[in-house]
Amino acid sequence: MKLSLLFVLTVSIVASAQTGEWVSLFDGKSFAGWSQPGGKAPEAGWMVEDGMIHLKGKGGNLITEKQYGTFELEWEWKLAEGANNGVKYWVVPIGEKKEYLGIEYQMIDDKRHQDALRGGSHTTACIYDIKEAVADKPVKPAGEWNVSKIVVKGTKLEHWLNGMKVAEADTASQEWKDLVAKSKFKSKPGFAPGKGHIMLTDHQDETWYRSIRIKELQ
Repeated sequence: MKLSLLFVLTVSIVASAQTGEWVSLFDGKSFAGWSQPGGKAPEAGWMVEDGMIHLKGKGGNLITEKQYGTFELEWEWKLAEGANNGVKYWVVPIGEKKEYLGIEYQMIDDKRHQDALRGGSHTTACIYDIKEAVADKPVKPAGEWNVSKIVVKGTKLEHWLNGMKVAEADTASQEWKDLVAKSKFKSKPGFAPGKGHIMLTDHQDETWYRSIRIKELQ
């Protein structure tokens, strides 16, 4: 009986460690835990208001203090009409210029922005410039809130939008290597290293974020 109880407790502890816990990346009132690359504070374009992060104008890219490898990331967002933005992950400084690059979850006005009208891997929820999202993705129009999720399990990536998995890839696969070789990242050695910062990008287009949280996975 004692052995059985010990076994149950051990399994419970291991299971808890494997599933992890959700941690908020935004406290609703400050930019605690976020900075521009190099440690600079956010510029004036970034504001915190009414429990939301609001980008309106030049603010600089924002990255998390901590780096993440295998995780689930969830957030809510909306854009102004014609706007373009994105959330990047596995962001690290690359090359001699120490350019902060990562895989991007595209957020864009699919109906109005010129880049989105190109189609392919430049529309909402795509793995930007690498892999296109499914055609029937449930994206809400500019001005309405979307709920997005990124799931990273080892080398496998998933992009979710409003409860639906809309894009996936395996960075260890030949398909991924072929797709990257055709992308803007083809000459960026060290791109997508398997761990890095989370980034809120700055395209100087009006964007709102709320309920940003992350869960590290085993």
